Amino acid sequence: MSTDSQATPSRVGNGVVKSSVPAAAAADVPDEFLKFIDDNAQSFIDRLAAAVAIKSVSADPALRGEVVHMSNWLEQQLQGLGVSTTLIDLGPDPGQDAADPLQLPPLVLGRIGEDANKKTVLIYGHYDVQPAEMSDGWNTDPWVLDDNKETGRLTARGATDDKGPILGWLNVIEAHKTLGLDLPVNLRFLFEGMEESGSQGLDAFIESEAKKGEDGYFNGVSCVCISDNYWLNARTPCLTYGVRGLVYFSMNVTGPAQDLHSGVFGRVVHEPMTDLSILMSKLVAPNGTILIDKVENMVPPPDEEERQIYEAMDYTVQDLDETTGASIGLSDDKVDLLMGRMRYPSLSIHGIEGSFDTEGTKTVIPASVTAKFSIRYSAAFLLNPCQTQDKVAQAVEAYVKQQFAAIGTKNTLTFKTLDGADAWVTDYKHWNYEAAAQATETIYGRSPDLTREGGSIPVTLTFENNLGVNVLLLPMGRGDDGAHSTNEKIDRSNFIEGSKLLGVYLYNVAAATIA
Repeated sequence: MSTDSQATPSRVGNGVVKSSVPAAAAADVPDEFLKFIDDNAQSFIDRLAAAVAIKSVSADPALRGEVVHMSNWLEQQLQGLGVSTTLIDLGPDPGQDAADPLQLPPLVLGRIGEDANKKTVLIYGHYDVQPAEMSDGWNTDPWVLDDNKETGRLTARGATDDKGPILGWLNVIEAHKTLGLDLPVNLRFLFEGMEESGSQGLDAFIESEAKKGEDGYFNGVSCVCISDNYWLNARTPCLTYGVRGLVYFSMNVTGPAQDLHSGVFGRVVHEPMTDLSILMSKLVAPNGTILIDKVENMVPPPDEEERQIYEAMDYTVQDLDETTGASIGLSDDKVDLLMGRMRYPSLSIHGIEGSFDTEGTKTVIPASVTAKFSIRYSAAFLLNPCQTQDKVAQAVEAYVKQQFAAIGTKNTLTFKTLDGADAWVTDYKHWNYEAAAQATETIYGRSPDLTREGGSIPVTLTFENNLGVNVLLLPMGRGDDGAHSTNEKIDRSNFIEGSKLLGVYLYNVAAATIA
């Protein structure tokens, strides 16, 4: 193991590691379990190599067969470890040709342990991945695991998102099965193959099974654990208790029946591109402030307890500079940066359709142009969400139409809300989080940071709303893993120590006292 692949505790104040999660007593974890994970590290890495070799890209219809192949491979792996499995057919992919529809990949369900005296933990993950080609800028074949002994990095598409974490759970089960140890809890698994493409069919399945009560798949589930996000940096483990939501918009401005020559019609007609540019300038200020007051002011400032969570995080402005490759942060205060990423809404403009965007010169007045932008919004509070998709969408649409009317143009505006995802925040003082915090201290020798994700993980709220249990995000990978990017990797230490972390977490869940 190289020195840069070892997580290093960070310390604050008087040199004591600080945590925002209530402390819990460590459970008794068999030493032989931890030793087995170390002794079989290469075998586990070989299994990861087999998994990433399957091109399970859900976004590519031509590779849908590979996604299904991945579901079958995963089911066989689970069955070989004594897990009872079921593949759930989700039907055709929406929007496909009715005569020859592309089928959605199945959900892989698994269960092991039926002891009524034990807690039951539901594990979620996804076996599909993002596209990857060598021409994108990969240094090695994205479908062949590169096990670099010098850097300690395991590089391949899906290594950290999300095949590595899924296999971490299998490593835990294999250790117990081989050693003849009883698992400390009952386990239920739900692995999907469309997470990278909108999780088609997932919410409907969860809602349907939850309504069945005692006859449904989720009967008896005590809590949920998801390992599908990342540390805030490359140094410090974390637990994640919230994610921002998303609302995605388009605004189209249309004028003439066709593109016009600027030499003939410039300063003669209302130009759609001019109107759209004015509209875009009314959305967000250079300092990140959203100019739509009803959106910007929906979220009140944090109280002292919440602010201390951000103060305690191991994060620096230099971390941001290294991640972005430039010194472009909106603030020199790490707390402002963290709250901007995690709790406050943000507005990003993504692009313009219909405009001239190639090299050279073209003196055209576009007849119709469309801007795409989105708002990441915050639930902020556990019991009283201050922002919702509907509230944000209604406020934005009303504002844009008002601003367009103020331009005084004869062109027409078409405004659409295209997509969205719910925000989520949960109780980080729950015994589920206490169990994970203690497991982190056991494996990494430090308390975890307590974070929110700036992006969206909609299934968190789906589980919490339908099952009525606490949902934990327990990341295995680091902030520099490059999920969705070229040269995606997981560090060998994170994969192996992370497998231990998942196992120790289960022992702590078993020992937790339910208030």
